[in-house]
Amino acid sequence: MPETSNTRIRKLRTWMPGKSSSELIGTDENENQITLIDLASNDYLDLARHPLLIEAARHTLETDGVGSGGSRFITGSRNIHQKLETKLAEWLGRDTVLLYPSGFQANLAAVLALTDRHTPVICDRLIHHSLLVGVKASGAKLIRFKHNNLSELETLLKKSRQSNPQKRPLVITESLFSMEGTTAPVQEISKLCIRYDSKLLIDEAHAFGVMGSGGRGESFGLKEPVSIISGTFGKAFGSGGAFLATDKITGENLIQNCGAFRYTTALSPPLCAGALAALNLIKNNPNWGSKLQEKSIVLRDKLTQIGWQRPIGKGPIISIILGSDKIAIDYQKRLEAEGLLTVAIRPPTVPEGKSRLRLVIRRNTPVQAFESLVKVLKNI
Repeated sequence: MPETSNTRIRKLRTWMPGKSSSELIGTDENENQITLIDLASNDYLDLARHPLLIEAARHTLETDGVGSGGSRFITGSRNIHQKLETKLAEWLGRDTVLLYPSGFQANLAAVLALTDRHTPVICDRLIHHSLLVGVKASGAKLIRFKHNNLSELETLLKKSRQSNPQKRPLVITESLFSMEGTTAPVQEISKLCIRYDSKLLIDEAHAFGVMGSGGRGESFGLKEPVSIISGTFGKAFGSGGAFLATDKITGENLIQNCGAFRYTTALSPPLCAGALAALNLIKNNPNWGSKLQEKSIVLRDKLTQIGWQRPIGKGPIISIILGSDKIAIDYQKRLEAEGLLTVAIRPPTVPEGKSRLRLVIRRNTPVQAFESLVKVLKNI
């Protein structure tokens, strides 16, 4: 079978002690050891190897073990689960937070909690696959609007309310889109949902920790009509697992009726401890996210200066659309030769003809990495 970028990159994903959090060590196709600066992972704040997270996870590992051993309703609940849920709910200004083993699972649960087969679901065309799977599982009618297109969203909401005034639609969007690097106009979407009496589900997975006030996400401060916020600990929080944040009534409904919460082994206690340590760090460093955005804007400016079309967005994800698979893989190889780990994103993850490099700006990414990146892209 032909070689793909994904099979090549798997050889480069081993980190070795003694290296900085921005570096990965692996082997090339000839099994030669190489060091690459990571411009691909979602560890936006470089917390995955932070000593406080490691120590918190190690302590909980020794006291509570590796796994929780059961669901939250049998033997799976620990004090660390409840502490993380409580602290996170306070920080986000929500009544209830529930933990899930994965973001995919949390998104499934969120959609199923807010829909039935009669619910019109109006969602951004570029939402995550997990959300689409949730809509399909619910049997609801799926209606999609062009990415971040408020005019089309309003048209669809108006049509939905006129045709079925007894049934509240559900609008779904991400706040920071992982493959585009774009940010949703969450405030404006919220106003439309209020105007047309619609529920709103916001996936904050990539924004959580780095966008919004103090890293609380783009939805922070919004109450109605936001029914549920989903987020993950496996990105900016440097840990693993996910959560849903909501109001008391919806939270109780999730506890009583959500199979994705009731019938699964609870999130590993050490991961909870790592996420709680990350939460404390982010609370104590509320400008980390804004500084990261400033760095991403500087890089966008530099790319524009050397002749590239300015990548859209303001967050730490910079998407450079190249077109064909071949061109994207070629760029990836050239950057790799300069010691930079990037990934060519290709179909089916993105549409045909939209292959791209997905660059990630992280808190401790060395300045020389940006200099090398600009130099390579300038000379191609």
